[in-house]
Amino acid sequence: QVQLVESGGGLVQPGGSLRLSCAVSGSIFSINAMGWYRQAPGKQRELVASISTAITHSVKGRFTISRDNAKNTVHLQMNSLKPEDTAVYYCNTVPYISAYWGQGTQVTVSS
Repeated sequence: QVQLVESGGGLVQPGGSLRLSCAVSGSIFSINAMGWYRQAPGKQRELVASISTAITHSVKGRFTISRDNAKNTVHLQMNSLKPEDTAVYYCNTVPYISAYWGQGTQVTVSS
């Protein structure tokens, strides 16, 4: 059974940093691109960063996505956070599979 569990969110001041983690169980990790998505209040869920199976980390502006193939985990390092980054963050495959959505982790950027 596939399960994705996000963690690492919290309240941070503007300009701060957070590192999110996603533990992936099941057989999907080694054969799928993975991504971090977010959904802000009143907005559609959007893809923030993605990473293929061929690489271990990728920089997307202020965010760096990485994957640990030995531990079946995906991380999102977020720097220079802004209030508009406030959202619930989720991990999933890319493209996503609806059945894999987890609970997400809340990130709030506020002073």
